[in-house]
Amino acid sequence: MDDFQQQRTGAPRPEGPAADLPEPGPEAAAASAALTARIAAEIAAAGGWIGFDRYMAMALYEPGLGYYSSGKPVFGPGGDFVTAPELTPLFGAALSRQVGSWLAACGSAQPLVIEFGAGSGALASQLLNSLERQGFGNLRYQIVELSGDLRRLQRKTIAARMPQMVERIEWLDAMPVGFRGVVIGNEVLDAMPVRTFEWDGARLLEVGVGIEDGRLGWAARPADAGLEQQVTQLGVDQSAWHLPYRSEICPQQSAWLSTVAGAMQAGAILLLDYGFPAAEYYHPQRVGGTLMSHYRHRSLTDPFVWPGLQDITAHVDFSRLLAAGESAGLQPLGFASQARFLLNCGLLDELEVLPRDEQRLWFSQAQAVQRLVSEAEMGELFKAIAFGKDMPATASLPGFVDGDRLDSLR
Repeated sequence: MDDFQQQRTGAPRPEGPAADLPEPGPEAAAASAALTARIAAEIAAAGGWIGFDRYMAMALYEPGLGYYSSGKPVFGPGGDFVTAPELTPLFGAALSRQVGSWLAACGSAQPLVIEFGAGSGALASQLLNSLERQGFGNLRYQIVELSGDLRRLQRKTIAARMPQMVERIEWLDAMPVGFRGVVIGNEVLDAMPVRTFEWDGARLLEVGVGIEDGRLGWAARPADAGLEQQVTQLGVDQSAWHLPYRSEICPQQSAWLSTVAGAMQAGAILLLDYGFPAAEYYHPQRVGGTLMSHYRHRSLTDPFVWPGLQDITAHVDFSRLLAAGESAGLQPLGFASQARFLLNCGLLDELEVLPRDEQRLWFSQAQAVQRLVSEAEMGELFKAIAFGKDMPATASLPGFVDGDRLDSLR
């Protein structure tokens, strides 16, 4: 730790193509340096190496310093990336058609929606507005959120857009148990820490994080039995991998879904995120995996630049997620591209009924819709997957009525 501090007084600076990135301000740079020192101390205490999942957890969620827990703006034009709800309220309006169908099928006296990873609160405000128009005036809306900064941002967003709904929302520190309702998660799974592995044709390595020349960086060691078993069970032809083959796996996604399934008495789960079926995720030519970072609307491949100031994500293996859901007793309800799901849910109908008095506003919404459904943008890379538990057979699935690809996950 002392050697590290002597060699570096700040956070790792970008090199190569990343060196052209805009510099953070002094306060942000100091926070990143503090987080870097804390990560380095943990590496030293662990004998010189930690798993990448631990590094990713600290970089994103370390109290007061992590990307999602430091209070810095991360969403929208002033942050590092834009999610679908920030693009247009029509996203939430379309989702509400499927959510409303499930709420009606649940038959609860007081319908319930639970959102994980509510971000800025934009999707919550959109769903509250649309579901109220569908007749769910007594809807309960719960947000599971650990970050105090994000809770404040969500409350502020909802108060500005749906002030009459703020008191109807309950923020939770943990998942409730024994509930009946609908669980929503938009871009939740991709932010769960992953384990990184590399196959060199002879042995499997776990690629974690160490310190070399005073800098955080990749460091490999032989994989443990647990990781070896998980990689063996990916369900793909590993003999075709181009070597050395590096990728990642996310046990936390499966564990999270199993926990939700166990807590749910009855209802449905809708998850939207970017990812692939296993055969595509672990394609022989995808030799670098899917790990990416986002900094001021730029995509990076170096997760060690300014820890705490850049988002770190990995795509979702939807085949593994399907298997986890089925193992937990959930019924798969559908899997489709985001474009097909939103179009099935009437996204274009929502756009069509917008008044065209203000042409500039209407065209901005039309452009947002194009971005949501275009194969070159978010339409194909992003997917929607749904699970049910003890749902009536009569529950309708408007979002998956056309273009269901569940078979591609098996």
